[in-house]
Amino acid sequence: MKMLSRILALAALTAALASASARAEDVKAGDLVITQAWTRATPNGAKIGGGYLTIENKGTTPDRLVSGSGDVAGKIEVHEMSMDNGVMKMRALDKGLTIEPGKTVKLAPGGYHLMMFDLKNPLKQGDKVPVTLEFEKAGKVSVSLDVQAVGAQAPGGSDHSGHGDHSGHMDMKKM
Repeated sequence: MKMLSRILALAALTAALASASARAEDVKAGDLVITQAWTRATPNGAKIGGGYLTIENKGTTPDRLVSGSGDVAGKIEVHEMSMDNGVMKMRALDKGLTIEPGKTVKLAPGGYHLMMFDLKNPLKQGDKVPVTLEFEKAGKVSVSLDVQAVGAQAPGGSDHSGHGDHSGHMDMKKM
């Protein structure tokens, strides 16, 4: 009987771990497929955070990610980070981010990303953060960002290097 109890406990633990590590669900909107939606945990008092995901356009016409919204933040914008003469610059993409037909665009630390301003509460590792993305053609799409570790560089990762960190939200000199 003890052996059966141990097997059941191990099975329950395995199921719990598998469900906790399951990746974010794919979301389909028109010709777009959105995968790997995630964000980083933030310290108490942080007012900004980044959102990351992958968007694939399986259609024959381009679409454009125009903006985002959600109860988590006062404002969500589409941003780009890039190097300019050795200085990392971040800017809002006022016209949005185009997803060409047959292409995949990845929003990730150090590149394109969602910028969440005026966070209402800290983002805690393990939580799911609902946001609404607005596309020019596909319209409004609800996704859930899986909250990863503070220094994560990808879903399920835990790189604590701080590259692409938004806590300062300022130009950074290349080292």
